[in-house]
Amino acid sequence: MSPTLSLDAAQSHLRELLEGMVPGEELILTAEGEPIAIVTRPPRASWPCQPGSAHDTKHWMAPDFNAPLEDFKEYMK
Repeated sequence: MSPTLSLDAAQSHLRELLEGMVPGEELILTAEGEPIAIVTRPPRASWPCQPGSAHDTKHWMAPDFNAPLEDFKEYMK
């Protein structure tokens, strides 16, 4: 169910409402309890990350990464 908000309540902080929406999310604006508009955030036009952009970065992995966890010892028998 899409969130519903009265037009009067939305007018005071419309920018914050729109910036907080995720792509594809709908917001129904109402006046006197009746829906008057549906605002939909469009899908992202571009992605902020490019494939391969982290290929030169160093990644750290714990030396015991593949060691069995203490919590699962009884299941590992």
